[in-house]
Amino acid sequence: MGWIITLIVGGIIGWLAGVILGKNVPFGIVGNIIAGLVGASIGNSLGLDIGPSVGGVSIIGGLLGAIILILIVSVIMKAIGGKK
Repeated sequence: MGWIITLIVGGIIGWLAGVILGKNVPFGIVGNIIAGLVGASIGNSLGLDIGPSVGGVSIIGGLLGAIILILIVSVIMKAIGGKK
């Protein structure tokens, strides 16, 4: 049951990061989950493990990491001629 909560929290974090930046995460719900979970990993690696933790994911650190990830992905997609 814990991994389901982690996936849900990752999806919400990825979705929030996309809303804050005004960019759509590729692959819809799956992309949001991946962005949230990878973003949480990036946030933890940068020492941003701050705020409350739900399902093993730091909310604020995960959100900041997901924002960083989405910015990097959008720059790469723009450079290779993809959508904005």
